[in-house]
Amino acid sequence: MTGTQPIAVVGTGTGVGKTVITAGLTQMLRDAGHEARAIKPAQTGHPPDDDAGFVAAACDDPDAATCPRFLEPALAPRVAADVADEPLAYERIREACEREIEATPVPIVEGIGGLRVPLAGDREVIDLVADLEAAAVVVTRSGLGTLNHTALSIDALEARGIDIRGIVVNEYAGETLAERTNPDELERMTGYSVETVPPLANGDDGETTPREFAAGVSDALSPALYDRLPVETPR
Repeated sequence: MTGTQPIAVVGTGTGVGKTVITAGLTQMLRDAGHEARAIKPAQTGHPPDDDAGFVAAACDDPDAATCPRFLEPALAPRVAADVADEPLAYERIREACEREIEATPVPIVEGIGGLRVPLAGDREVIDLVADLEAAAVVVTRSGLGTLNHTALSIDALEARGIDIRGIVVNEYAGETLAERTNPDELERMTGYSVETVPPLANGDDGETTPREFAAGVSDALSPALYDRLPVETPR
């Protein structure tokens, strides 16, 4: 594949906050003058789940994100397609992503669950990241257990020759000893820089808007991460 190197926001598992981090990165890059757009290869659990819709709302622009395929069962894409008795071909997913990447100056591909989630046929999410020649930003949890999950994910990416640009520890509050020690330990274990993003929900009802989530992520991420991303300074 040729063209702009995409950024892949991948996770150590489901529910770690890939969509919120994707929204923040997309908005941060757009604020810096880049034509950034998020690409969700496939969305399961739809409705109500709509990660591309969340990113678009966060950026206040319907063109800020796209998703070529939706499946109703809230399962891994390959399993969801089987349960729904719908065709799902890996080549179609990959080609759809490649078209969007070629048309987007700064494409951001959001993963689906963890790296080993079955995508289509015998291919997994990590296969798509490798085939798209993306640079990965790894999103992980902050608490106990994240060292193992993150290190295994890093090992899997490195084994495929995937370029890793950093690790983001999401919902980092520093309330436990494990949380407070995990960022430094992850840097020691993996050799990659670690960013932290605090919990961003407002109040007991958690009624934080997508734009507020994106702004919080953008504020939390350091200029050093921005400098490591495969983007050129806009003219």
